[in-house]
Amino acid sequence: MRVVFMGTPDFSVPTLTEIVSSGHEVVAVYTRAPKPAGRGQEERKSPVHLAAEGFGIPVFTPRSLKGEAEQIVFASHQADVAIVVAYGLLLPRPILEAPTLGCLNLHGSLLPRWRGAAPIQRAIMAGDTQTGVMVMQMDEGLDTGPVAIGEVMPIGPDMTAGELHDTMMRTGADLMGRALAALERGSLDFTPQPETGAIYAKKIEKAEARIDWSRPAAEVHNHIRGLAPFPGAWFELELAGKPVRIKALRSTLAQGSGAPGTLLDGLTIACGSGAIRLTQLQREGKGAMDAATFLRGAGALPPTVR
Repeated sequence: MRVVFMGTPDFSVPTLTEIVSSGHEVVAVYTRAPKPAGRGQEERKSPVHLAAEGFGIPVFTPRSLKGEAEQIVFASHQADVAIVVAYGLLLPRPILEAPTLGCLNLHGSLLPRWRGAAPIQRAIMAGDTQTGVMVMQMDEGLDTGPVAIGEVMPIGPDMTAGELHDTMMRTGADLMGRALAALERGSLDFTPQPETGAIYAKKIEKAEARIDWSRPAAEVHNHIRGLAPFPGAWFELELAGKPVRIKALRSTLAQGSGAPGTLLDGLTIACGSGAIRLTQLQREGKGAMDAATFLRGAGALPPTVR
């Protein structure tokens, strides 16, 4: 089939690779425009942009798809289907209707739970024990279209958002490959989503990242792993008389109790109820390190964290 692929981050690349390797003709790739990054603020192409260039596929980076000129260009690809994986731009009706068979989206949740921008992080932060990845037909709503196929995935008690992301992007690529094969045969069926159980996974805001030690240990633990490795849940620790920001990248539930923020033993910290033990951290300006390495370099620790 003639395919237009639309995606931007690392999460999207395995699906693009699967589509190309399955023999479909990817006639165009749409991705977000390069952005300044790094110390030199040089423009950096997205992972999908780089992958598409490696495959020799034409790349398009419009700032918006709302204008008539961009919609005419999109329609000119004469695609059978558009595949959308974490693209980052809204698709207006003329774009959704341009491909003969519509637009398929790969979404990282068990819809209708966790529609929206951050389904992986929100599922972990909420303490969900399972999630999934689904292929849906796109409409003008936010992840409201009918669903074709999906895969259920467990969320381990200490699994981080980064680990779930990596597992999901591999599973999702295979799922989309199967969906396209069924679509080509004319055997891909869609089921409308139920409205009951719909929850929105709003974008992660910077203000959410600071750890609130007054919350129960299970909630603090879920907060840490849901934001790991990025943007990273953080707290302040006074070292050598100065407050230092520390990112908590891995934790586990632990025994103990005390006033919230009290250091009970090494890096075991009391919460509103119960305690957690930090097992991987990142000091401001440093790389990630395990707890033992951190303690060796930190010197004497204060009695509490903030």
